[in-house]
Amino acid sequence: MNAFILAGGQSTRMGRDKALLEFRGRPLIEHALDKLRALGFSPRIAGTRPDLASWAPIIPDNYPGSGPLAGIEAALSVSNSDLNLFLPIDLPLVPVEFLRWMTLRAGETSALATIPYLQDHPQPLCAVYHRDLLPHLQSGLTTGDRKVMRVVENASAATNSHLDRFDVETIAASVDFPALPPLHRWFQNLNTLTDLQNAALEQMPFIQ
Repeated sequence: MNAFILAGGQSTRMGRDKALLEFRGRPLIEHALDKLRALGFSPRIAGTRPDLASWAPIIPDNYPGSGPLAGIEAALSVSNSDLNLFLPIDLPLVPVEFLRWMTLRAGETSALATIPYLQDHPQPLCAVYHRDLLPHLQSGLTTGDRKVMRVVENASAATNSHLDRFDVETIAASVDFPALPPLHRWFQNLNTLTDLQNAALEQMPFIQ
């Protein structure tokens, strides 16, 4: 399995680049890299971000300006692994233990996509994707469809392939995940400075 950080967003609501925003004294890019390295990965950064090249290798978009789907497509296009873990730059509260559990689950099922749901909402940017998705992502991007879930669901229907969609709440009831931060905050996107400030107040282990 390979691992990638999605860092190509324009951060329009934040009004500044998210990757270099400080969270607890360090830029968000470092927090994301630490999580994936704690799992034994040598992560790469998906997005046309030459300014981040000093942190990790960069995978530029093949479809510039097409959002996170383009980052996933670019990563799968260079991956030498069937399964690929993705973590967006702005999820500093998601625990490493959860990411580890999800990668193990994906390794067991080899599903076309392994996507967590929280409170019935999909979290498609923090997920594991099979390399077989690549031509379907390219087709969606070529036709202007940038919605990750829609493209993935269309690919599943077209190939009769399994999507592993699981409820985080159900899994957390039987797996010993960290009590902090609370479950409902794991996938809290940092879209504004207020979001960033509130997230920094959460109690959590040193290595999340």
